Amino acid sequence: MKPTRGFTLLETLVALAVVGIAMAAAMRSTRFAVDTVAELRTRTAAAWVAQNLAGELRATRAFPAMGAASGRAVQGRQEFLWREEIGGTPNYSFRRVEIKVFLPEQPEHAVARQIVYVARQQN
Repeated sequence: MKPTRGFTLLETLVALAVVGIAMAAAMRSTRFAVDTVAELRTRTAAAWVAQNLAGELRATRAFPAMGAASGRAVQGRQEFLWREEIGGTPNYSFRRVEIKVFLPEQPEHAVARQIVYVARQQN
């Protein structure tokens, strides 16, 4: 009787286990990459909200009063909450404006933050 060629049941099970572990690792890596892309997209849109608010301050050439302001903005089909905190500086001709952008479901965690200095316009 001639020995048959092929894999034993044990060899086949070990090969399937190795392939299964490799596939699980690949799926985990893919899920991590997708989560990272979604978070980066959210952070980028939030940064655009902050930049738009800073640009609006510069474009209007307004010298804002000290205090706080807040509102809502939509960027890239995503809604954000924003808050501006306007404070003084050692030079009375400048104001420090800190803009923070939040997701509505996480209003305590800033997704983006930008600090802008606004100068009083000379006549």
